[in-house]
Amino acid sequence: MFDIGFSELLVIAVVALVVLGPERLPKAARFAGLWVRRARNQWDSVKQELERELQAEDIKRQMQDVRQGMQDTENQLRASGEAMRREAEQMQQHSDTLAQQVRAPAPAEQPPHLVDAPGPVVASPDGAAIAPTPAEPAGDTVADTAAETPARTERPS
Repeated sequence: MFDIGFSELLVIAVVALVVLGPERLPKAARFAGLWVRRARNQWDSVKQELERELQAEDIKRQMQDVRQGMQDTENQLRASGEAMRREAEQMQQHSDTLAQQVRAPAPAEQPPHLVDAPGPVVASPDGAAIAPTPAEPAGDTVADTAAETPARTERPS
């Protein structure tokens, strides 16, 4: 704060000795020391109080930040939980719809490719009418194709 050296203190002591005299100087020095001590103690207490208030403000700010973070996290969790609940309801509705479709009775008429309708009549070279054979199911044609194709074997290199 103030920079007072030894030379300045010596000048102050000489002036005080001249002004106060040797009888009152020790009392004045004690009195001055008392006030200097009180001033320092007061300054230290104010300084400590300011530091405590600053620390308290910092702690309050950190607590508010933590509370805000917790509220944000809570809102996010609620939103995601609500989204998951809506998605589960949609999936439940979809599965109910599929279950109803599976349980529904079959329609009275068959699809056109499964109906045994007579095909066109083809004439043979001798003039007799030949009825075509009914179409084979699609699954058998794959098996027949696999049976006709020879199996390939790999040769070791």
